[in-house]
Amino acid sequence: MTAADLEPAPRQSPWVVRHLAHLLAGAFLTVAILSALLARWLVPYDPLMTDVLSNLLPPGTSFDGQPAYVLGTDMLGRDVLSGIIYGSRISLIVGFATVVGAGVVGTAIGIISGYHKGWLDEVLMRLVDIQLAFPFILLAILMMYVLGQGLFNVILVLIITTWPIYARVARAEALRLSTSEYVTAARALGAGTPRILLRHILPNAMTPLIVVAAFSVPQMIIYEAALSFLGVGLPSSELSWGTMLATGRDYLTQAWWIATFPGIAIVCTILSINVLSEALRQNLDPNLRNQ
Repeated sequence: MTAADLEPAPRQSPWVVRHLAHLLAGAFLTVAILSALLARWLVPYDPLMTDVLSNLLPPGTSFDGQPAYVLGTDMLGRDVLSGIIYGSRISLIVGFATVVGAGVVGTAIGIISGYHKGWLDEVLMRLVDIQLAFPFILLAILMMYVLGQGLFNVILVLIITTWPIYARVARAEALRLSTSEYVTAARALGAGTPRILLRHILPNAMTPLIVVAAFSVPQMIIYEAALSFLGVGLPSSELSWGTMLATGRDYLTQAWWIATFPGIAIVCTILSINVLSEALRQNLDPNLRNQ
């Protein structure tokens, strides 16, 4: 028996302490999603109701018989808290809908390209390379100018500009799995290409794609906010965190709360999703899970 064997084992921190960041991130994201789903019943004021006599009120202002303006009002007298709650619907819809759409398109193209190889793979991957050669934000702004403002157009543009990311990952997995033993056996037994792709390659390629999708959600929220902030995303009449930032930038010196609180909401949501995405990556990756 050595001296090292006699040393006491290091005490492990409680589970709650080790996963405190994950718990806080999950709690905040749960509140954000529930607020978006129940926005109609949670807002203290109509988020689109204007009252020029109550414009630019600081946070905490209240009147007799009325709920307090917890986060103040904007230049049109609209309640900032109600705007943030309603704006969460648009931002989260854009984030998740874009990831689903781009993931489906990119995964389908990448798996077909990697499995068939040959000229089809060359053509599809050259299209991916051409699109990735353009700066993302410039391409998105150009397409928004052509299509016009609107929620559907924002989602469509983000899908068109981000599907190559999933195509690259799916192609790499398809190339690796197409030479595996179970795919070779299925091919020898007479399984058709659709069956091989859907039953053998796609399920085994989902792990890295899920991780990519999880990390892409906060990026899509940032891109929507950036496009709306630049005036090419959603129109100012639509409430989203990006449009609230855009309308509040001219009042930073006299009404800082108009843009500050939507910015805090964006930052907290992005950090929460990134923390949970990292936890998901560690659980799905066996190399990281065993560390």
